[in-house]
Amino acid sequence: MNKAIKKILLYSLPVLFGFFLVWWSLSGLSASDKTEIKNALQNANLFWVFVSLVLGFLSHLFRAYRWSLLLIPIGYKPKMANNIFSIFIAYLVNLAIPRAGEVARATAISKYEAIPFEKSFGTIVTERVVDVILLFLIIVIALYYQYDLIKDLLISKIPDQPIFFIIGFGALLLIGFVLFFVLKRSKYKAKIKKFILGFVEGLKSIFHLQKAFLFIIYSILIWVLYILMFYITTYALSSTSGIEMGAVIAGFVVGALSIAATNGGLGTYPLGVQQVLILYGISANQALVFGWLMWSAQTFMILVFGALSFLLLPLYNKKFLQ
Repeated sequence: MNKAIKKILLYSLPVLFGFFLVWWSLSGLSASDKTEIKNALQNANLFWVFVSLVLGFLSHLFRAYRWSLLLIPIGYKPKMANNIFSIFIAYLVNLAIPRAGEVARATAISKYEAIPFEKSFGTIVTERVVDVILLFLIIVIALYYQYDLIKDLLISKIPDQPIFFIIGFGALLLIGFVLFFVLKRSKYKAKIKKFILGFVEGLKSIFHLQKAFLFIIYSILIWVLYILMFYITTYALSSTSGIEMGAVIAGFVVGALSIAATNGGLGTYPLGVQQVLILYGISANQALVFGWLMWSAQTFMILVFGALSFLLLPLYNKKFLQ
């Protein structure tokens, strides 16, 4: 198969899957269901949606400040505006090409701050590791307090046969050996070695933090704001206003996990959140409305600020490049 066709399929399949889920979720609605959903959207209190977007924007600001704390130990102190622009560009790129945002973010900051790509990318991976740990802790808390309600959504999807883990571990070892021998014989060995060393230096930046306590505070604030975004949006609909905090945490967890399945959670986020809220007594239509409202607000913010960042990043740095 042609490499170009493979890339097109690789990037288009998640999008197509997302649109399929959108079609599937809407095709089963009756005329009365559609009327109920339409009325719920028309009567939604957008003030609370706006407040949630403000909280979301603040979370991205804290992410930019946290990133600076990782770059300082390896000898770089980028302008905060460039950090913010790069982060929004990353989120925007992820909507088009899943997991390509981190590369775009490292590329953007490298171009305008003269930070080697491999080093900036290493710090971004470090950030992701920290975020995964915090998300895991939130999942543990959700499971502890809401185990009976969400175990079927999370636990039942994990294979319980050891053979799955053995095969997975063996596959990782095989890939590692193949990469080792390919890189060892590669004519680009020097460049690859430079990249790996820089990448490792970026990863190790977390062990040389000058303000470790501030890094922890920023990390916690980012995820607290994420959860608050979800919670505040519940007040936009009368049907979800005042739901218990357990529903908020469970819905947030499933929503966060569903984002990885398609581009920005297209199709998967509203359905995942819907299934959780149904468990807490919210009707299927109202739960679906909330899921779409939450997803649409987040996506709108990324589209707007991501596009502005693409435009403003070169303009902002024009005076520094002259």
